[in-house]
Amino acid sequence: MNSEIIMKKFSSFFVVLLLTSFSFTANAQEYSRGDVDQDGKVSITDVTCLIDNLLSGIAEGDVDQDGKVSITDVTCLIDYLLSGEWTDDPVTPPDEYESVDLGLPSGTLWATRNLGAANPEDCGDYFAWGETVPNKEYYWWETTAWVYVEDGHIYLSKYNTKSNNGEIDNKTELDPEDDAAYVNMGPDWRMPSRDQIFELFDYCTWEWTQVNGMNGQMVTGPNGNTVFFPASGIRIGYDLDYVGEEGFYWSRTLNLPPVPSTGAAGIHLSWEFFEFGGGSRCNGLTVRAVRASQE
Repeated sequence: MNSEIIMKKFSSFFVVLLLTSFSFTANAQEYSRGDVDQDGKVSITDVTCLIDNLLSGIAEGDVDQDGKVSITDVTCLIDYLLSGEWTDDPVTPPDEYESVDLGLPSGTLWATRNLGAANPEDCGDYFAWGETVPNKEYYWWETTAWVYVEDGHIYLSKYNTKSNNGEIDNKTELDPEDDAAYVNMGPDWRMPSRDQIFELFDYCTWEWTQVNGMNGQMVTGPNGNTVFFPASGIRIGYDLDYVGEEGFYWSRTLNLPPVPSTGAAGIHLSWEFFEFGGGSRCNGLTVRAVRASQE
């Protein structure tokens, strides 16, 4: 069947689907990619079957392999029928983040790896404080969310406790929509609070060590469980510095007064210490998320 016939045959379906924006979490499929009706070949009948699935709420036919069934799967399948090849490599859904119970009094669970990292020893992604999109080219005040610079002076449009930085709102913790962990990992996760970081210091021991060649601090909880914090460095301006030597991790909490609101709290580590630190909000730091106990 030629491309003109295919497009005419399904134009009405596209109107329905685009208006209703169907999307369902995909069921696992054991048959070949695109063979939605499981007849052993990929053909126009698979498009019909996929559209029927969408209209019926059946979560089968994840053609673009993004972990859900939606209008993009119909587009992907028709593109394949027109061109004879898949336009994109199969998408592998990201692994779920795991957490470890360190036996802390609050029941807080700490993620086993940094946000954006594939393994515990990987640095992961770098975020300015209050931003949810990582790995900018340039980390400085002019490119930072909730900040504007006028005549060389830094003003804050959100999360401000000092009058010399603009209008005070006295917000000292990130709203969920500005929390990199919440936005990128899901609603069960948050960047740690100042109190959760202090609990880590008060109840755990730490040891400078290596995991697969990466330096960092191995933190051991009261119950003997461990979590590794790599020396992930810091991004300032265009540069990434101190990887393997020091680590800088954000909390979701501002530096408290009288410290200026232009800084936020966090973890600072090296071979000598594992301590309360932080940095200027414009800097790119890594994130180690927490979640509440699931018990």
